[in-house]
Amino acid sequence: MSGVPATWRRAADALAEAGCETVFALPTDEPGLLDAADIHPELRAVAVRAHRTAACMATGHAQVTGRPAVLALGAGPPFGDAVTALVEADSVCAPVIVVTTRVPAAGIGRGGFQDIDQAALAAAFTRTYLRVTDAGSLAWALRRAVHMALNGRPGVSVVEVAHEAVETPGPDGARPPSYGGPVRRLRSVPDDDALRRGAALLAGAERPLLLLGGGARAAGAGPAALALAERWGAPVMTTAAGRGSVPEDHPLVCGSVGLYATPPLETVQCGADTLLAVGTRLEETARLGWDSLDSLRLVQIDGDPEAFGAGVAEPTAALLGDAALSLAPLTALLGERTEQRAAWLRSALLARRRAWLGWTADGDLAGSPARAALAALAEVFPDAATVHDNGANDIWSYHWPVHRVGPRGCTVVPGEQTMLGFGLAAATGVALAVKDRPTVVVCGDGAAEMGLDALPTAAELGIGLVLLVLDDQGYGWPRLLRREAGAPTGLTRFARPLPVDDVVRALGGSAETPDSVAAIPLALLRARRCAEAGRIALVRVKVPEDDVPPGIRRLFLASGHDMGDER
Repeated sequence: MSGVPATWRRAADALAEAGCETVFALPTDEPGLLDAADIHPELRAVAVRAHRTAACMATGHAQVTGRPAVLALGAGPPFGDAVTALVEADSVCAPVIVVTTRVPAAGIGRGGFQDIDQAALAAAFTRTYLRVTDAGSLAWALRRAVHMALNGRPGVSVVEVAHEAVETPGPDGARPPSYGGPVRRLRSVPDDDALRRGAALLAGAERPLLLLGGGARAAGAGPAALALAERWGAPVMTTAAGRGSVPEDHPLVCGSVGLYATPPLETVQCGADTLLAVGTRLEETARLGWDSLDSLRLVQIDGDPEAFGAGVAEPTAALLGDAALSLAPLTALLGERTEQRAAWLRSALLARRRAWLGWTADGDLAGSPARAALAALAEVFPDAATVHDNGANDIWSYHWPVHRVGPRGCTVVPGEQTMLGFGLAAATGVALAVKDRPTVVVCGDGAAEMGLDALPTAAELGIGLVLLVLDDQGYGWPRLLRREAGAPTGLTRFARPLPVDDVVRALGGSAETPDSVAAIPLALLRARRCAEAGRIALVRVKVPEDDVPPGIRRLFLASGHDMGDER
């Protein structure tokens, strides 16, 4: 342990006891927290090529584990470089602990090297910002940061360690106080009056709908949600972040809402008269195309009081509590489903059947390589942890049943910020945590280029990522909107694409571009075998510019009004 300052060794001890497992960071000039984690028996150190990438890795890791991931940063530019990804971490409620340093006190405000007001930069996305000027308070601050990151609305906590605290660590050999084990997430249930009020509103529904968000998935609320839906007689839909909370092959599950509603399933969201929303703030993408949302009777369950009235007006009944724990007592208060609700459910399931037949028909896939690739992905990778990015064609992957999350799969998505380049880096963090299944990234060629610096780290760690790249030769989303408006599109095309395939091969992986839709399944099967051997595999699918996902066509393009008749 020689060469690693005692302050950082004690920080590693405190983080391990608090329940953290992995530290992501760029190596610093002098040994720091990353080095302390590298020699700690209970921590894993992951060295990266860029701070932004490290923050995405920590976010992906925290999303799938539900436990805090640690990001170590230096003062100044490293902190600024990570901000974009940390804003994304906040938007998806990922518990991330940022441990950063501060310049010597004598340089603050006086032109000190790399002096910057990090607290001001962090104000928009942090749950708490703690400053440590004395090494004696470091263990308390780190544990407090973990508690704040996990509880209430999970998110980002920052601990800023002063230069003086590192240089004057206190008596050598001193260990941080023991707190008796990991920090736990605190869980509660709504009071009896709130539950009775909520149940009464649900009982009066004629056309009920159950909506599950990211909070429901994080809480493991799926089984309780399906039990309530079956008793209530309600179809189940999700937000993008809520996918994976329930198996999407369950007969009550009708895909996602808003931008990601697949025709004719938008009729289910728009036809409901009562909504039970669990673990969602009803962000903008969930509300798109849902004009009746403001007029619904809304019962909302959330562990964060700030969620009520955030996306829409204040709910008719607000139930403050854990998503999983709150559903069981609510179900117990419900009566049996009525015949009227049974008729509504039959109509919703008919729409589900129409969606399934209309969007999975083999004969209709030849004109949509993106859909064909996602259909093959469902067959070859039914157990995958699928990580999504931001783009035009990869929005296909948000639409059920074009892409499906089965009982053995899970999905990770960016949040409202929808940061371009999130996927590759986040997938590396996901794969470190999810070892019993493959990890697949679905992204466009622009996002693949932006996340390229994550690949050497994945290769060094022996992580067998699979990259499904939907290639439209540039930035398809702005090109689509510009073309619709009659604006120039030339700048949205890549004149000199980066040789991503060559990079993958240079790292010991495989890369191929199927020459037809029929060749995609075998290419994905070969990619799976490559990944199972611990190597990166890339499958590039060329997609046409007019292959537009239904949510975009329905809500953003003038031709969208015809979409329901086309499928």
